[in-house]
Amino acid sequence: MNTKKKYPESELIINADGSIFHLHVKPEQLADKVILVGDPGRVKLVASHFDNIECEVMNREFHTITGTYKGKRITAQSTGIGCDNIDIVMNELDALANIDFKTRTTKEKLTSLELVRIGTCGGLQPYTPVGTFVASEKSIGLDGLLNFYAGRNEVCDLAFEQAFLDFMEWEGNVCAAHPYVIDANKELIERIAKDDMVRGVTIAANGFYGPQGRELRIPLADPLQNRKIENFEYKGYRITNFEMESSALAGLARLMGHKAMTVCMVVANRLAKDVNTTYKNNIEELIKLVLERI
Repeated sequence: MNTKKKYPESELIINADGSIFHLHVKPEQLADKVILVGDPGRVKLVASHFDNIECEVMNREFHTITGTYKGKRITAQSTGIGCDNIDIVMNELDALANIDFKTRTTKEKLTSLELVRIGTCGGLQPYTPVGTFVASEKSIGLDGLLNFYAGRNEVCDLAFEQAFLDFMEWEGNVCAAHPYVIDANKELIERIAKDDMVRGVTIAANGFYGPQGRELRIPLADPLQNRKIENFEYKGYRITNFEMESSALAGLARLMGHKAMTVCMVVANRLAKDVNTTYKNNIEELIKLVLERI
């Protein structure tokens, strides 16, 4: 008797052409190695280094190119900005890899994807100046996304999480979504970061302005937020940078059985009040490194 879970049409939405709902990608178009970028335009920059291109798909902010690089089949995939988009991309990539679209049931043999996100971030320490490559060894998610999934406590670093909450002294409406602390895949960190990238703790914020301590016309609920974040230390770990996707990527990957990590180039240092708005001319070096090491 077949007791495998069957996914109804309302939960697993498959387009008329056999592609997944948002990404418009078909199962056979996905490689086991995936490079994620936020900017849809950056997908072509990654794919410009491919030896050949197999397919290209675009829908909304989701741009996908699959090809090969030095014999490795790789999918370059844009996510757009934020952990909410990571939720869409990760669930749909996992469905493409591990659900049989014809029977709408989980495949007997599960595929573990390797996912490396290449992004930009704001540095928070003197040793993360503009231009630094930071590999997110741990991520502190302010987005609350993982709290909606079963098994969240089993994959998170609960002691680190509590230490961060106690240090920040957030009460009431400040950061209402309970933060979570998640590790990136250790093997992938070793392979991608090697000894020429800073390994750090990344705050994955649920916004670009207030959640990252930027104050324009609305005052911050916690004016000391960034100063506290810069000074926080736990078992030798310091918070190195701000970005907006690493926690959801690492957390969902852990729950799904995939390998994932984030590496970012620092384009602004919040301590030094320094910023590089022409970073797009420099991020290609990071892309080349990831292509070689993935």
